[in-house]
Amino acid sequence: MAILLDKTNTLFTLQTDHSMYQMKADRYGVLLHTYFGKRGSVFDYSYLVTYADRGFSGNPYDAGDDRTYSLDALPQEYPSYGSGDYRTCALKVRYPDGSFSTELKYKSFEVRKDKYSLPGLPSVYQTEQAAADTLIITLEDTRRLFYVHLYYGVFEKLDIITRAVCIENHSDTPFYLENVQSASVDFLHGKFDLHTFYGRHVKERTHQRVPVSHGIQSVGSTRGTSSHQYNPFLILSDRETSEDTGNCFGLSLLYSGDFLGTAEHDQFDQTRVVLGIHPENFSWRLEPGASFHAPEAVLAYSEKGLTKLSQNLHRVFRNNLCRGIWKEKRRPVLLNSWEGVYFDFDGDKLVSMAKDVSDLGVELFVMDDGWFGKRERDVSGLGDWIVNEGKLGCSLHDVSERIHALGMNFGIWFEPEGLSEDSELYRTHPDWALKIPGKPPVRARYQLLLDFSRDDVREYILHHVCKVLDSARIEYLKWDLNRSLSDLYSAALPPERQGETAHRYVLGVYDMLEKLNVRYPDMLIEGCSGGGGRFDAGMLYYTPQIWCSDDTDAIERLSIQYGTSFAYPVSMVGSHVSKCPNEQTGRMTPLNTRATVAMSGTFGYELDPDEMTEEEKNAVKLQIQEFKDSYDLIQYGDYYRLTSPDKSESWHCWQFAAENGSEALLFAVSLQIHPNGPGCWCRLKGLNNDSIYDVNGVQYPGNVLMNAGLVLPAAKTEYESIRLHITEV
Repeated sequence: MAILLDKTNTLFTLQTDHSMYQMKADRYGVLLHTYFGKRGSVFDYSYLVTYADRGFSGNPYDAGDDRTYSLDALPQEYPSYGSGDYRTCALKVRYPDGSFSTELKYKSFEVRKDKYSLPGLPSVYQTEQAAADTLIITLEDTRRLFYVHLYYGVFEKLDIITRAVCIENHSDTPFYLENVQSASVDFLHGKFDLHTFYGRHVKERTHQRVPVSHGIQSVGSTRGTSSHQYNPFLILSDRETSEDTGNCFGLSLLYSGDFLGTAEHDQFDQTRVVLGIHPENFSWRLEPGASFHAPEAVLAYSEKGLTKLSQNLHRVFRNNLCRGIWKEKRRPVLLNSWEGVYFDFDGDKLVSMAKDVSDLGVELFVMDDGWFGKRERDVSGLGDWIVNEGKLGCSLHDVSERIHALGMNFGIWFEPEGLSEDSELYRTHPDWALKIPGKPPVRARYQLLLDFSRDDVREYILHHVCKVLDSARIEYLKWDLNRSLSDLYSAALPPERQGETAHRYVLGVYDMLEKLNVRYPDMLIEGCSGGGGRFDAGMLYYTPQIWCSDDTDAIERLSIQYGTSFAYPVSMVGSHVSKCPNEQTGRMTPLNTRATVAMSGTFGYELDPDEMTEEEKNAVKLQIQEFKDSYDLIQYGDYYRLTSPDKSESWHCWQFAAENGSEALLFAVSLQIHPNGPGCWCRLKGLNNDSIYDVNGVQYPGNVLMNAGLVLPAAKTEYESIRLHITEV
């Protein structure tokens, strides 16, 4: 049983194959969090909670003269602001009288034999292979104005528990939600490390591991997207946890807007982790009878280290979050025009590029920015989604047909949320932009943003995007966003609802993406926001792959893709072989190495094939065939981080292994060359101990390769790479 109930003691125990999560409503109706960790005996773990007179930690009125009962010291399932708990809260409400104090009491529960869903928001779903059960616990505030419905989805076989929250106003008066977090977990004891993933544009998701110390440590975004700077994913681990051993907990928010993740180590050495929408740009007026749904959070636990935690997340995101035909269908190898020609092209040039790679195995040609409106560079044209036939020298239909005649599919780039001031749309509808009346707006990349919180704006853009998509044979759409949100003001909302703009914007993006998915179920949609500025699990629900970073330098990509791998599957990672010298760094990297790195993703090319030599084209042909031959192992195999790129002195290594251990791929890139340097050994993972494996014609027992390791050759030059296919004999 995934959900166990002890109605007498109002005790709720959630079980997966290897984890357990428990809550209990105590004698005062407070829902305590009693346990999250390794699966063990079903028992009332509230015995772990200690009670003492905590001095300046206050006591609820219900506790009478009992000074040992304080919410400031108790582990709670959903802590609220103003309840006497001064730690990080999960819920803050502004009442009609202007006060903020909320106390929540247990009311009821419900169990369902399926997985809940959320209106207008992404969520993990059940399949025949991975069933789920739902527990809904309802709390009520002591003023009897609203219910808090806590949703739990339990995927027993996936070792995953999801959480979501719904606030329901059952009173006859409106009030304001100022903070609604999706998940809060209290740990009574333990010394932890906090893993976060920070960065910047062209340097996203750098892994950072720091001890959790007294106080509050947080990461978040108020940029309107999940951002390049921080990712809505946290890991809490024991101090000694490694890739292969130790306890660790992962929390991922399925949301693509402002978020906040905090870890607080309190005065009594307890640790609270909270994850949800960032409250800084959020305020929601909840009308009588209305409900507000917070985004879903995915919780994962591993007793076997970080690798197992990652693999559990990879499986659930790949199989139970990604949707449509592209969840299992092989993604096409593509050539994108951007770094090859930028804005400088016409129809003949695009067809020439496609023709040059048509016999190399490339299956999809993507026309990037510059094909519409007045768009010779990035200062104008956004919003005017009308094909510039004068620039192309023909219709879009003609370009598409000529490329299809080469045996390739055709794709196109859009930036639906962007708006240039130099555009017909802005001149006609200036009020459709996010900007504050009477204040000059903040520009970024010479552009503003459309107010996607508005139905009329989205309907207009959707109409024009679909008109383009219907005008030609188009099998792929790249959805880009090239700036952060600012000037958060919607002309369609009254003053008292302006705090809803940021969240409504995200809901609007989801709404339009959902409509595109319904209208074009066979189309492959790739997400992008200046690369990895909106690389999150929420987007994966709508776009099965996301451009990982605008940094296409293979060596830079090692750390970006390494950090990404802690939560996100390879099938989500848009990665291309780019030209050299690299646009971002000027680095010269061998073509073979660029392919090695790009193969750990969806794989494609981003260069001008007219500038390639015949030798390079022959190499590309072999690379594409190798990728296709290894596709299933790369996309669906277990991923292993064998080294860290920041700590590797010679080779940085990673590996894919079949779930049954029958084969593996070892990828390695040389980072440093030392004269008379030491040897380099790499211990493999995921093999069968008693099996014999062939490595380049030499046979090894699986336990030898995993325990003693494989000798890597001495690199002759920096940045060379190797790819080894290891097969069970």
